[in-house]
Amino acid sequence: MKKVGISSAKVHVELDYYLKGSVKRGTVENKVTEVRSDFEVESKEPDNEVLEIIKITKQGCFAENLVKNAVPLKSSCILNGKQIDVS
Repeated sequence: MKKVGISSAKVHVELDYYLKGSVKRGTVENKVTEVRSDFEVESKEPDNEVLEIIKITKQGCFAENLVKNAVPLKSSCILNGKQIDVS
């Protein structure tokens, strides 16, 4: 593990989405159209050393990788103790 001094590190994540339709009519629909993550790092270390740590951190970020790489979704629903199909 590299030792790089970091005074402060912040990340801000926001997303754009829409929700339309009606729950009552069974037409509800939503979609995320963009996700943004902004990193802000303060350090007295050389920029190239801090940049290497930032790149490694982003590689290990579950949220960013979930958005960048589609993954299968396995979902189940139990109603009154019995598994049901809601597809």
